[in-house]
Amino acid sequence: MRDSRTEFKAAVTAAADARAREVLDGVDALLGSDPHHRAVMGAVKTLAACAVDADSALAGSAAAVAAAERLAAHLAGMQAGNGLFDGENFASPPDTAFTVNDLCDAYALIAGVEALRPLASALERIALAAAEPLRLGGVHTPNHRWELSSALARLHRHWPDGRLVARIDEWLAEGVDIDADGWYSERSANYALHVSNPSLIAIGTILDRPALLDLVERSLGAVAAAALPDGTVETVHSRRQDQKGTIALAPFLMQFRRFAIARGRGDFAAVAASIGGIPSPGDALAELLLEPELAGPLPEPEPVRAKASVFAGSGLAVVRDGDFAVTVYGGSDYAAHGRIRSGLAANPTFLRLFAGAAVLDSVRLSRDFFGLGPFRAGSFAAEGNAFSLREHAGAAYYGPLPEAHRRADAAYALADEGRFAAAMDFAHRPAEEVALATEVRVVVGEREAALTVEARPARVRQVLELAFRAGGRLEGVRPVEGGFVLDGATAVYRCGEDRIEVEADAAGAFTRGYHPGEDYTHLSGTDAAQGIRLYVPLPASGRCTVLLRA
Repeated sequence: MRDSRTEFKAAVTAAADARAREVLDGVDALLGSDPHHRAVMGAVKTLAACAVDADSALAGSAAAVAAAERLAAHLAGMQAGNGLFDGENFASPPDTAFTVNDLCDAYALIAGVEALRPLASALERIALAAAEPLRLGGVHTPNHRWELSSALARLHRHWPDGRLVARIDEWLAEGVDIDADGWYSERSANYALHVSNPSLIAIGTILDRPALLDLVERSLGAVAAAALPDGTVETVHSRRQDQKGTIALAPFLMQFRRFAIARGRGDFAAVAASIGGIPSPGDALAELLLEPELAGPLPEPEPVRAKASVFAGSGLAVVRDGDFAVTVYGGSDYAAHGRIRSGLAANPTFLRLFAGAAVLDSVRLSRDFFGLGPFRAGSFAAEGNAFSLREHAGAAYYGPLPEAHRRADAAYALADEGRFAAAMDFAHRPAEEVALATEVRVVVGEREAALTVEARPARVRQVLELAFRAGGRLEGVRPVEGGFVLDGATAVYRCGEDRIEVEADAAGAFTRGYHPGEDYTHLSGTDAAQGIRLYVPLPASGRCTVLLRA
């Protein structure tokens, strides 16, 4: 009978050894490349973990220790006189916290090992120099609060100081920004993975705050429910950079293992068992050496069943059945804020469909309406497997200023009216709004999704854009500028043995494809989707139904 504990630990050690050899071979190149302080400390952590792991091929390796000492000396030279590190952000407490978190874990591994005493001393000097600026330092994103607090907790574990804990309590007193669905306020799988979850795990474990671990468990439940057939986690609803990209599920491996084992979660065990390989093996080995129970046997994995997960707080639904999945999204921040901004959810993709290797990455509704850009739902409603998305978009025509607000010198204040800025004193002008009301309804059936669009007034030029993942081919289409249109009523996208059929009940004449809106075009930019694009122009009725069959 196989020993799962030994088997998993052996796999992690082997992967970490391979990574450590890459680090050893690349020390000169790394230090000669103006490296980021986090990369330098990450290399030290990997080498330290292998050097103290009795099962590692590099256990007690003089070469590994010497390289780690050299890297630590370089790291000390990168630390400013104020104890902080510079990077893309200057004198940054949060960025320094990332490095100090890794540093403290490496220190925990090597403290008390005679051969590694010089390395431990070097790390200790860096840590103590950073402690006070981290205690007093500030942040500029929600997740930074927890990264900074986890660094303070780790510092307190090795060099106890009640003031560090008091500062953590100040941050925690604000409340942890996670909703009932399990998404942090930034709704980002990336930051849940790399920042909020590991930080709250550290604080909760070191300071014995089990309620914080409950929150991480909730977060992982959301991640599991938003996992997609291609091995990624849905990010279309994110408020951060990952809203336009993908985040792999695999790096969550150790987090799912932790809670599967500690809390008997068979559903988490199923997620962990589905992940192949060992992501971030140096970090994983350090974690196992510090907490050996994480290599223990997983509970019996629960069978993965078809389900529809609705995250009302994010305006997101993920319907999953094996290799078939549909994402429906209607939680954009654009309706409330009227702008594209870092930290706002603004992705105009409202539907995605997975059918094995055939993937429809994005469905968007583009239109020509005062340069306001594509449809971004301001409301989301779910009833079973039927979802309704609505948007009210409007622009105004302005009349002459009332006499009381006129100026002889015409020097009116430069003001932003929502779409653009001008020296027009918009706030005091009478205005007549022109509105566009759009409703999108999605009904998910057995391996299909029916999409109905209705816009009022109907005469607004609108076109659905379906962007399929590169690697397949479209049939039943003819080329137009930027993509393809239906050659009849039906088209098929094929990728290997898998296919997605597209059938439209009506279509208008194609004039042009996707228009990102003036938020982008005034800077000669775009947020256009990538891939193989199929356009379905709305007919003169302003209503169209498209059936997508896997």
